[in-house]
Amino acid sequence: MAGGWTVALVSDPLVDGAPVAELVTALNAAGQTVATAESLTAGLLAATVAGVPGASAVLRGGLIVYATDLKSRLARVDDDLLRTDGPVAASTAEQLAVGAREQCGADWGLGLTGVAGPDSQDGHPVGTVYLGLAGPCHSEVVRLKLRGDRWTIRLGAVHSAVRELLRCVNVEPGGVK
Repeated sequence: MAGGWTVALVSDPLVDGAPVAELVTALNAAGQTVATAESLTAGLLAATVAGVPGASAVLRGGLIVYATDLKSRLARVDDDLLRTDGPVAASTAEQLAVGAREQCGADWGLGLTGVAGPDSQDGHPVGTVYLGLAGPCHSEVVRLKLRGDRWTIRLGAVHSAVRELLRCVNVEPGGVK
């Protein structure tokens, strides 16, 4: 008990329900690292990976790019692309992933952008999420259609990102398997 607070945390609640430990193990076995550029999740993805013991061997860091101008300034998303496609777009997610990978010096970059609600944004309904993955040999974008409140959508985006990266690490040349 310090300063009147008692902490009794049994496990990291962000890790529950996603194969995060498996992801950290797979990245470690492949000798690979990951970095994130997060908009709607505002750092939850990096925090989720960091919740696994041993994550420091694979997590390089992350960029929180909640504001549109930071997508360009920190993650190096093209300004013209942001003007034409907008902050919630497949092309933006892909460039976020590439930017995270390059800016943080990681093998894998993950980019998350979307609409958590409660209102739609630029014609995109609540629950629209784009996940960009950029790795040693390829990049791809997965469009997610999530349901629920803000927390459920944001957590669903994180868990989807974990599962999709695990899939990629397990099949990409230079990865394992």
